[in-house]
Amino acid sequence: MVRDTDDEDGAPTYNDSFSPLRRSHSIDFEEDNPIASKSRRVTVEDVTDEEDGRQYFEPYPEAGWTLREGQTSFERHQQYKESEGEDKWAPFGNEEEWGLAEWLVKSLGQTKTDEFLKLPITLNRTKPSFHNNRSFLQRVDALPHGPGWNCKKVSVKGNRTDENGQSLHEDLELWTRDPVECIKELIGNPLFKEYMVYAPSRAYEDEAGTKRIIDDMWTADWWWDKQKELPEGATIAPIILASDKTMLSQFRGDKSAWPVYLSIGNIAKEKRRQTSARATILIGYLPATKLDCFTSDARSLAGYRLFHHCLSLLLEPLIAAGQDGVDMVCADSFIRRVYPILAAYVADFPEQCLVACCKENRCPKCLVAADERGDPLNSLIRDPELTKEILERRRSGQHPVEFDEYGLRPVYKPFWANLPHTDIFLAFTPDLLHQLHKGVFKDHLVKWCLDIVGETEIDARFKAIPDYPGLRHFKKGISSVKQWTGTEHKEMQRVFMALITGAVPSRVVIVTRALLDFCYYARLHTHTSESLDGLENALAVFHAHKDVLQELAVREHFNIPKLHQLSHYVQSIKLFGAADGFDTELPERLHIDFAKEAYRASNKRDYEEQMALWLQRQEAVFCRTTYLEWVAERAARRTEQESEYDSDSDAENEGFDVVPVVSQDIIHVLAQTAPHPRRSVQHLETMHGAVDFLPALTLFLQKHLPHNHSIVPGPQDRFDTFRQVVVILPPDPRVSELPKCLRVRATPEVLPSSSGRKPGSPNRFDMALVSSDGVQASKALLTLNAAVRVAQVRVLFRLPRQFGVYPRPLAYIEWFTPFREPDESSGLRLISRSTRHLRRNSAVIHVDEIIRPCHLIPKMGQLVNPMWTSANVYELASEFYLNPFIDLETFCMSTTST
Repeated sequence: MVRDTDDEDGAPTYNDSFSPLRRSHSIDFEEDNPIASKSRRVTVEDVTDEEDGRQYFEPYPEAGWTLREGQTSFERHQQYKESEGEDKWAPFGNEEEWGLAEWLVKSLGQTKTDEFLKLPITLNRTKPSFHNNRSFLQRVDALPHGPGWNCKKVSVKGNRTDENGQSLHEDLELWTRDPVECIKELIGNPLFKEYMVYAPSRAYEDEAGTKRIIDDMWTADWWWDKQKELPEGATIAPIILASDKTMLSQFRGDKSAWPVYLSIGNIAKEKRRQTSARATILIGYLPATKLDCFTSDARSLAGYRLFHHCLSLLLEPLIAAGQDGVDMVCADSFIRRVYPILAAYVADFPEQCLVACCKENRCPKCLVAADERGDPLNSLIRDPELTKEILERRRSGQHPVEFDEYGLRPVYKPFWANLPHTDIFLAFTPDLLHQLHKGVFKDHLVKWCLDIVGETEIDARFKAIPDYPGLRHFKKGISSVKQWTGTEHKEMQRVFMALITGAVPSRVVIVTRALLDFCYYARLHTHTSESLDGLENALAVFHAHKDVLQELAVREHFNIPKLHQLSHYVQSIKLFGAADGFDTELPERLHIDFAKEAYRASNKRDYEEQMALWLQRQEAVFCRTTYLEWVAERAARRTEQESEYDSDSDAENEGFDVVPVVSQDIIHVLAQTAPHPRRSVQHLETMHGAVDFLPALTLFLQKHLPHNHSIVPGPQDRFDTFRQVVVILPPDPRVSELPKCLRVRATPEVLPSSSGRKPGSPNRFDMALVSSDGVQASKALLTLNAAVRVAQVRVLFRLPRQFGVYPRPLAYIEWFTPFREPDESSGLRLISRSTRHLRRNSAVIHVDEIIRPCHLIPKMGQLVNPMWTSANVYELASEFYLNPFIDLETFCMSTTST
């Protein structure tokens, strides 16, 4: 399917739709009890599946019951304003004044706000109802906001003494919010209604229930198993905690904060990952102190104990709530008995050890020995009850052997000790950022390869990597990069496999492929038994071949904490769902909004209180904005329903949800008007390199327009050409629930301007996967089979009118050979340019036969050709590897190739 668009360079945008896979609904009430019915339970409807059209769900039978109808905070607020006769914009005068207030809070500090409000143009023309910052903030503070902030004083007595022999001590501040109230805020937010689930289910690909699907927390095992420990009909709110100490001052000073974030697994993970949705709430600031009142040898243990003491104070309300449950108004306006239970803890490795009360030379999850973390062992998972018993025995003066064997620290009151139904050691989730991207890949695999190959050769190889839309090109190599982020790590992974092949021994290639496979499998949004097997197999292959690195003297041992953590990934995914829902990238991104920006808004003295107040005002404005959106949506929905009632619609359809089905077609979008009209054949031959354009077009016309045999294309013809085609792929649930927009470019070189102000750009003739049978691209072709080949797209064009009306746009391409069998070491498929009569094998095809763009990397051998550059390597190299790591979709295609 080909569509035109008005914007050549901008890809089409899609509204953030929600998959029916994650939507939850309640069945109808029993007629004899319309308010509260014990049989009203959450159910999930069947949804379209890519193979047989359905997915199958086994809902937990006795969970998520409703007690009675209630009102969400938005509904209560609307009712209050109507009863008081207040305008929806109050305490502001009108919509325009509210817009000004929203901008002031988000964009200006208090001093700048005061200056702005005192400007003559503001006083005389805008004339807001508030005239200075004080009166403005009084109105902001009158807005509803989330749970309030409290400050608790914590006094720490150290082991150092002053000149009078008195013990030094520090008085610290712990800023907290009630976590139960924060959970009420989340589970009752009407904006999350379509993203909220109240009961676990098991998802399957087949009706027999043999092919399990795991994506969100509600499809995994922890919630299902935990439900059995609670009363019939209970609703679990799986708590996801995250904590991470962060620096506040950028260039000077040593100010820091220790935020603690909370979310719940009832909310779909793609919504939790959106920082703008505020589905993850800041619930506290732990004291970030240096503990100078302690000597250096006692400071670390004191920090452990302070951390646990403060978290115990912060999370204390969860003890009674987790034991007895709390009635909460949920996003669908029904009241449920909710049990908030700590399920997952998102943290980097040092903080995991801190939470687990263990030394950093041990695993925070299992009992593997300190010197055996490099071996593929199945060690026992730490037991919370046994750990508490050992710590208590140590506290009473005993010396249990297990204390040292388990690598414990003497923290006698862990914050998790009294939290009901909590296993803190299972709660640690995979940390993709620090364990995989930065740890195993960048700090270890890349370093090993650099030691084998050398920086100069590795840099030369990165410089020669061909261009691809959205791919970062390391123009100077990687040795000159000083500061790395998770984005750079993932960009390196996209090309590293083919880049290193040939430069290192074959067994090192196998090790590299195994670790990259693990990285990509771990990033999938939805898992099946095949992808989980892929994770385990990749790790097993690594361990089977890792000794080659010792033989090459690039590694002495593999007792690496982050490497050991990979052995727990499969278990964590089975328990809590796909790892993308628990990545530490989210809390690090939240630091910007909830720590760094708040600190910048303070006067840098006693900043915690100012930060809390600033955040409360930001939250109040956000809450009012979302409330107004909710009011507008509700009014629009009411109007729409009234118009439906006036129509002659079939009453039998009432009460059923209509689930939109996403088109499974591959859609191709071109600019509505060709940006380069009437290009000559000579231009196409010289600037686009379409040297056989006329013969290829002649063959195409003979096949597809045989009745126009009298019209033969010639040098006199002119063609309207396009810069790119946007290919919209149907959603792949393993990667995303939204369609994927990709570009295939066919742009000639642009020379620098005569003035030198515009540098120009090289040609970009992208590679693409194309249907070799001449059929339209479809979802069935999104696999590497005999019906798919690689081609380079040189021209995107339409037929001129003299050839008749032909609505389908065309592409001039140059074929590559069919895929060869995967290489034994790298698993990569080698191809080369296809020739015919000693010329490149070219053809004209329909644009809708293009399946998607792809990326080729030249076979570089042991030393890369110094003449190769990113701009010319497609013309100079003779053999290429298809790059399966260019994105997750291509990786999935390569793992299911036939």
